[in-house]
Amino acid sequence: MYLGKEVRIFLKGQAKDDYLELKKRNDKESKSILNSIERIKEILKDNPQFGDPVAKKLIPRSLIDLGIQNLYRVELSNYWRMLYTLEGNKVEIFLFVLKIVDHKDYDKLFGYK
Repeated sequence: MYLGKEVRIFLKGQAKDDYLELKKRNDKESKSILNSIERIKEILKDNPQFGDPVAKKLIPRSLIDLGIQNLYRVELSNYWRMLYTLEGNKVEIFLFVLKIVDHKDYDKLFGYK
């Protein structure tokens, strides 16, 4: 609950695919990343604004084209990142995890070199 509203977390699109791919793997790195995702999900249920907000002018065009108006970034283990957006109404807050990416793909998404 956050400000008297239930927080519901959904994995969407690429994030869902990436999460399922990590679950299939059996190596130490993927287990570490999955553990950090589960830990962060519990934190986000209590405080959905826990992540670092991404400035609107820095939101990648590919996400803006999907209608994303706010974006937050959370650091995971092994330099991975989780990107999510918030939507809500008077009763609940919907937290949509959009991407779970490694550092290289994160840099590429934001155009960093």
